[in-house]
Amino acid sequence: MNISSRQSPDHAPEHKNLDRETVASLPKVVLHDHLDGGLRPRTVIDLAADCGYDSLPTTDPGALGRWFVDAADSGSLEKYLETFAHTCAVMQTRRALHRVAREAVEDLAADGVVYAELRFAPEQHQEQGLGLREVVEAVVEGVREGEKTAALAGRTIRARVILCAMRHADRSGEIADLLVEYRKEAAREKRGYVVGFDIAGAEDGFPPSCCSGAFATLRRELVPFTIHAGEAAGIGSLEGAVREGTWRIGHGARLYEDFTADLESGIEPGHVSSFVRDRQIILELAPTSNIQTGVVDDLADHPLPLLQQLGFACTVNTDNRLVSGTTMTDEMMLLVDTFGYGVGELFELTATAIGGAFIPEPERREIMETLIVPGWDALTGETTETTRRTATGEADGEPSPTLTPAGDLEGIDPQLLAELGIDPGDLFPGN
Repeated sequence: MNISSRQSPDHAPEHKNLDRETVASLPKVVLHDHLDGGLRPRTVIDLAADCGYDSLPTTDPGALGRWFVDAADSGSLEKYLETFAHTCAVMQTRRALHRVAREAVEDLAADGVVYAELRFAPEQHQEQGLGLREVVEAVVEGVREGEKTAALAGRTIRARVILCAMRHADRSGEIADLLVEYRKEAAREKRGYVVGFDIAGAEDGFPPSCCSGAFATLRRELVPFTIHAGEAAGIGSLEGAVREGTWRIGHGARLYEDFTADLESGIEPGHVSSFVRDRQIILELAPTSNIQTGVVDDLADHPLPLLQQLGFACTVNTDNRLVSGTTMTDEMMLLVDTFGYGVGELFELTATAIGGAFIPEPERREIMETLIVPGWDALTGETTETTRRTATGEADGEPSPTLTPAGDLEGIDPQLLAELGIDPGDLFPGN
């Protein structure tokens, strides 16, 4: 997908200032969203009751949601990660993993997300005896069902899965092998759902090279991967990620530490940051999370606008919706309210995100062509044909592909349909 020209819709000036309702309606793409950091508070409470986990700070949903955000507002990645002890504790069964994955897709779709990559570490969900393959299967099944239930609500979303290895553990090679095997051996209807790899957890003291064997496997098997870097550790971590051959960088905000500035040349990227910019390695930035973990003290100091202006391939992401108390609409509105972002800047972030998705190029083009561009054009009721062709790379005269359905709705759990107040007979009268 050609987004190198960095074109944006030619919308009228009155749409420069966007309100929340408008931003909420826009088609969005999220590349960096942790499954275990995005649960609904009510779900955490329900699952804790199911498994007998009695260490939650409160069982009031509103208070619990506030507790997660307050606890994460520590200014430290290590303290931030401690909140995940509660969510991981209640995600130890197939049923729990399935529910969390399904609800994550539903919630993202309700926020206008049309493509999402959800990431999680299978090794953290084995306390009750699940095998790694069983963990992955449960999440993929939940994601698929979430796509279907979103479709029933009139929302189209495609969601995919990234497998993480915890960088402080010694299982990255095992998780990389799991990913490679699953991509080859999954049932036909589940193939293509697990799309990439990541390393997560404490960054400082655990450079990307600690997982170099896993990255070698992935390079050999031509599996895309992203690496958390430039969050708790600085330019050394970022250089390590680049040297491992990462396709994208999780966060990467601290690239600014590699910049120099003077009156003659202005701001100039250094050796590592120039490489990241020149090869358009995608940055998965998450402003709210970056404030919580101490990357910056104040949103006004966040480097995203500077990075975008200097030509870096920037995207905006939620990171952890529960822990940060955020949504994609919230993250975009932060940019609108703090930096005066308008249609052009937000469209650029969205186009860059779908261009960097770990799915095949025809599918990226299809989503851009049939979901993203029409949704942004609807902002003014105009069709920006030139921009559409530039963003999608469509040749003149070629018909646009049609987005395929989210899936066979007959695969939905009948009990779930009943909870939604839907009679299966209305959907499938022939059954």
